[in-house]
Amino acid sequence: MFFELVYDKSLAQASYVIGCQAGGVAAVIDPKRDVDTYLQIAKANNMKITHIFETHIHADFLSGARELAALTGAEMYLSDEGDENWKYEFPHNKIKGGDVVKLGNLNFEVIHTPGHTPESVSFLLTDKPASSEPVMLFTGDFVFVGDVGRPDLLEQAAGLKGTQDIGAAQMFDSLHDFAKLGDFIQVWPGHGAGSACGKALGAVPSTTVGYEKIRNWALQLLNDKTAFTKELLADQPEPPRYFAMMKKLNKVERKLVTEVPQIKNLSKADFDQVKASGAKVIDTRPWQDYAKGFLKGTLSITNNNSFSTWMGWYINFDESFYLVAEEAQIEDLTRKLMRIGLDNLAGYITPAQLEAYEAGNLASFEPIDKAAVEAARAKGNTQIVDVRGAAEFKKGHIEGAENHFVGKLDQNLGKIAKDKPVIIHCQSGARAAIAYSVLVANGFDNIQNYAGGWADYSA
Repeated sequence: MFFELVYDKSLAQASYVIGCQAGGVAAVIDPKRDVDTYLQIAKANNMKITHIFETHIHADFLSGARELAALTGAEMYLSDEGDENWKYEFPHNKIKGGDVVKLGNLNFEVIHTPGHTPESVSFLLTDKPASSEPVMLFTGDFVFVGDVGRPDLLEQAAGLKGTQDIGAAQMFDSLHDFAKLGDFIQVWPGHGAGSACGKALGAVPSTTVGYEKIRNWALQLLNDKTAFTKELLADQPEPPRYFAMMKKLNKVERKLVTEVPQIKNLSKADFDQVKASGAKVIDTRPWQDYAKGFLKGTLSITNNNSFSTWMGWYINFDESFYLVAEEAQIEDLTRKLMRIGLDNLAGYITPAQLEAYEAGNLASFEPIDKAAVEAARAKGNTQIVDVRGAAEFKKGHIEGAENHFVGKLDQNLGKIAKDKPVIIHCQSGARAAIAYSVLVANGFDNIQNYAGGWADYSA
């Protein structure tokens, strides 16, 4: 058996290439959209990709299953569980719990594991030449290392009322079935630490059924459904705005992007037209560099592992947008955007071009420190805005601060004062920089950024 984990740090998303080396064939589970990665793995190991599996209709990334099928001719095996709202609307092979799909000497048994979503399935792999016992379980967003998939995404992100309680009940039952599996079975989940698909995901890439029985909080509460449901739904992170669109695009016909696009570098005349059009410009430099010189109206979203998530909060799927980024980073940024379906990146300028094109027009800001925050609090005429998530705010915050989550700040501008000083902060600076740029872009000129944030204040 051939096995390789492909891990996308930008979305904390795991996909898998599993092959039968005797037959020279391979399957990919939950592929990301820039699928050249899988083609390279298959070529390097003299295998042909013939099967593509998905564990469920994903909300956090745009699946590359159809791109990979178009390039390889592989068959897609997708869940036929759930009601009509959870059916894929393009040609594929329908699978249900109890089905077995063969790949050379390997067997993939389909297990229906609803809870995160109604149609969710897991794949139990048996390597027949090695043993008649199953060896691996690919769980998607069902069981993670130390956590389980949240059932509230559909209600919180897609507005499907009443679904979270149904999902919690289904998750409770699915976990009872999970606990009956052999302790030795390896568990390979769809996400790791940093994903918004759970609240306590571990950073280790895999686990076992037995280990999760003794350390996963959810499996400790299988004798108390009420307590389980309460804990499962409590303090989940805010689901990014783009999740609802992912649910739609992953089940309907859509445009395929089978290679990483080439992005145009803009001349000064091009960039002047972009500004005149009012199109969004995202500055991807580290926020400390942004603070030293930025163009008002641009948004500061640093190119790091959270880039895709924050872009998904602030960019619409039908609008063209532009980047400020080093040329060497453009391919990486384009891939990150592809993975959540943001295909309308229409051009970029470099930081050097920004300075040349906008000489004399750049603004700057100097972050304030804890002493300045305390002085402002003593005066009593300052609004302090904590832009962290609600669960973080609940655990501890500056006395008198208001909580307005950065991802929804553009929808809550009326709650930010314009007639007195405003101090914004997050945990340690990154999200506050996004918030600062959003507020300045919307005409606020009374904002101070406490970059040290709660980490500094609480210390």
